[in-house]
Amino acid sequence: MSAAPAILTQGLAKRFAGAVQDAVTDVSLDIPAGRIAGLVGPDGAGKTTLLRILAGLLAPSAGSVRVAGLDPQEDGEALRRQAGYMPQKFGLYEDLTVQENLDLYADLRDVTGGERMQDFTRLLALTDLSPFTGRYAGKLSGGMKQKLGLACSLLGRPRVLLLDEPGVGVDPISRRELWKLIRALSAEGITVLLSTAYLDEAESCDVVYLMNQGRIRAGGPPAELTRPLVGRCLQLTGIAGNRRQVLQRLLRQPQLMDGTIQGSSLRLLLRDEDQWPDLQLAEAGPDARLQAAPPRLEDAFISLLGGGPGGDSVLAEVMPAVAEHAGEAVIEARGLSKRFGDFYATDDVSFAVRRGEVFGLLGPNGAGKSTTFKMECGLLKPSAGQALVMGLDLKTSPTAARQQLGYMAQKFSLYAQLSVRRNLMFFSGVYGLRGRAQRDKVAQMARVFGLGPYLDGLAATLPLGFKQRLALACAVMHEPPLLFLDEPTSGVDPVTRREFWTHINGLAEKGVTVLVTTHFMDEAEYCDRIALIYRGKLLALDTPDALKQGVASAARPNPTMEDAFIQLVDGADS
Repeated sequence: MSAAPAILTQGLAKRFAGAVQDAVTDVSLDIPAGRIAGLVGPDGAGKTTLLRILAGLLAPSAGSVRVAGLDPQEDGEALRRQAGYMPQKFGLYEDLTVQENLDLYADLRDVTGGERMQDFTRLLALTDLSPFTGRYAGKLSGGMKQKLGLACSLLGRPRVLLLDEPGVGVDPISRRELWKLIRALSAEGITVLLSTAYLDEAESCDVVYLMNQGRIRAGGPPAELTRPLVGRCLQLTGIAGNRRQVLQRLLRQPQLMDGTIQGSSLRLLLRDEDQWPDLQLAEAGPDARLQAAPPRLEDAFISLLGGGPGGDSVLAEVMPAVAEHAGEAVIEARGLSKRFGDFYATDDVSFAVRRGEVFGLLGPNGAGKSTTFKMECGLLKPSAGQALVMGLDLKTSPTAARQQLGYMAQKFSLYAQLSVRRNLMFFSGVYGLRGRAQRDKVAQMARVFGLGPYLDGLAATLPLGFKQRLALACAVMHEPPLLFLDEPTSGVDPVTRREFWTHINGLAEKGVTVLVTTHFMDEAEYCDRIALIYRGKLLALDTPDALKQGVASAARPNPTMEDAFIQLVDGADS
């Protein structure tokens, strides 16, 4: 007789008061003990709602649910010891230390006596947090915060672990460490159900469920989900000229469902394996060649949703072209340093960004890239060196310099308790728009980003993807020649990421210069050049292809951008 499933749902549904459709509809899951299961889907697909039902935080409207053999509503007290839940947003107390957070969560989960101390010792060793028990949670790096959240959810040795986007905002090295933890827990017999925006991460799961509009649209092992796409995934190499323009022309062809930039090449997804795009029509050049590429889970995701957003940016169409700049560089860091006490967050970093270039700042959490980024857009004053935009020093001419740039923060930085319309009015007013020009620009941004239905709702209530659209709209209302984007797509699904990069590519073609930070290594491939910062120093500066080629070996002849990132950082450590 087989063991009972660790997670079992039948016909599960959830409808919120006033909603026109269910947030979760007819979801049936059967996840055995010790498995790692992944939930993927676009923003608003129902993933978080489903996890909160399983954790007992929401009551279902219909259907049945059992977690570790218990009903989350009827057996809530017992379930607290059998299931651990880690929410999407950092759910710990930033003004408490690591140890104080562990103490608090141990109290909440009734973990006492000898079991308490054994759990503390085991979890601190498992997460490598033993040296940091006295550090405030708010002072931890993104990866360390996630590991602390995971440790707190594991107190009491639960049989089931529910993780909502555990890798959001975390660099590739920290994500790799998190996955070592997750696999170790699975080997101990713990069942893990996690939602993720990283489709390469989902490929490490035993089984993956693709959600859309509250329903499970497909489910199975990753290899099973990608098998139907064999023959439909291609790589285009040998491109002559501008790869962004080639991609845009290709995506206008009906044979293509999706396309992304990979350094100097393109990755394409066909609608039908027998119908290839016309490279001559795309003006790809005489040496351009198509070859088969192995399918990925992200391809299955895009195919399930009917394809990507296309290659034309409505935003770029309404933005004016940026005038030529007299100097070679429009963004410069000259010996840039920032010291906090005796600690150098950024130490003598120099680089120059050309007009129309998409320039990436990469680095592990806590490496100094965000500090460098904030000095370059005037949010922090350098301790030494110069940060310049359009030839203006941000220290001596801050107001004139800031008028040249648009800024989108890593965390949602708009006014959550104001309506979408009032946010657009406020930010356009800050940049000097008044009267009819202001009203026209607000209407234009609402149309470009599909914000019309949300204009009179609070910004706080927007789905994540629309919050990001609103933030980008506020950053470009004054038509700046420079755009600073700090992890603009953190936590959003692949379709929304593609939409953002379609806008970024389109703006770059109009001459807008983009400085961007990201933890998605596939996104880093879109950049013309990348500066990798580690321990406050500039570790590497080159094109994505050159960085990958620099770490290639006989064992790994075709490294990914993530391989390059990890190897360069590991090499610096050793």
